[in-house]
Amino acid sequence: MSIEQKVNYQLNKFPAIKKIIKRSYQLVMYAVSPKIKSEGNITCVSPDDGKEYFFGYYDKSPWDISGRYMLCMRANNTWNDVSPKEKADIVVIDLKNKNKAKKIAETRAWNVQQACMLQWLGPDFSSKVIYNDCRNGKFCAVILEIKTGKEHIINAPVYTITSDGKTALTLDFSRLYNLRPGYGYYNVPEKTKGISLPDATAVWTVDIECGQIKSLLKYNDFASFQPRKEMLEKSVVHKVNHLMFSPNGKRFMVLYRWFNGQRKYTRLITCNIDGTDMYVLSDDDMVSHCFWKNDEEILAFENKYEGGPGYYLMKDKTQEYKHLWPKYNNDGHPSYSPDKERIVMDSYPNRARLSNIKIMRENEIEGKVIARVFSPFKYDNDTRCDLHPRWSRDGKQISFDAVFEGHRGLYIVEVD
Repeated sequence: MSIEQKVNYQLNKFPAIKKIIKRSYQLVMYAVSPKIKSEGNITCVSPDDGKEYFFGYYDKSPWDISGRYMLCMRANNTWNDVSPKEKADIVVIDLKNKNKAKKIAETRAWNVQQACMLQWLGPDFSSKVIYNDCRNGKFCAVILEIKTGKEHIINAPVYTITSDGKTALTLDFSRLYNLRPGYGYYNVPEKTKGISLPDATAVWTVDIECGQIKSLLKYNDFASFQPRKEMLEKSVVHKVNHLMFSPNGKRFMVLYRWFNGQRKYTRLITCNIDGTDMYVLSDDDMVSHCFWKNDEEILAFENKYEGGPGYYLMKDKTQEYKHLWPKYNNDGHPSYSPDKERIVMDSYPNRARLSNIKIMRENEIEGKVIARVFSPFKYDNDTRCDLHPRWSRDGKQISFDAVFEGHRGLYIVEVD
């Protein structure tokens, strides 16, 4: 591990200090670095009209099942606030009609990192989209029929949805906003504000077909399950984030986090959809971005006491794991290709403010960089533009968000 990586890992324990040191270091290093705007077989698919275009997180595909249409968001300003107070447009781009962009809806509940959880709804991934909104002072999810424009409202926002489009999981987006604004929504006041360990629901299940919402797990369920001494102190603040269903929809993973002052701890937990058979899969202080390879294995960037920070492929409900690509110690957003043979991952801006997208295989050492893009200082810290690479449904292209042309845009890069 390089000196930079060691310092960065230690500074993760103190986020406020990390921001100051990181910005000062980057300004100095950028001044002496070669200037590159972009590299790779990159195509912009969003309009160049002065607006900000982006899709959101790395665990969803913006393409419909045919590969012709792509979803994205459109906003006026995404660099001043991580959860802007103005509405944003929901847009469909027709890749076979000169990338014509058509507005189909708008939302009031969105942020610059995960947008509004916009996605094509299964099982056909073509006729309906679903996204989060805030209406009449309450969060909700909207199912929109593309051809007719007909809406079906669910009285809860969604976070992750099974591939058959029948079940969703959700969490408290208001608490998430107060504890990490880039991932929550500002619209509704938090009912648990100021309570470090609420006696309240942390995760709900949502029946997409009938709209029924059920409490699944409370914060106390996480805090009392195989507790560590750090999570039992009265001043410790608890939250959950990053829900993700397994491919078959029978289990899900969740990051359970607790904050002791500036120090953040994270454990990765898996659980059955009915809340049973909870398992602590990773508990070595830090877990970041994860992805289900299949119904039994999860790839995660995390810390292991024995191996340090890196990418680990873990077998669910066991302590078996494999350290992939030991030379890569920097965080990114990994996901498997549809055929599970390749992994795409991105990087955060380096000293020259360059981020890259790389295609890897589990048994490779180096992999291949397929795109490299510049990130202006205008987009940094909480309002940064992570690339969040996402596979096309046929595995031939990667979609990503970027700002190397001076504004957020939606891009595609070809995969050999």
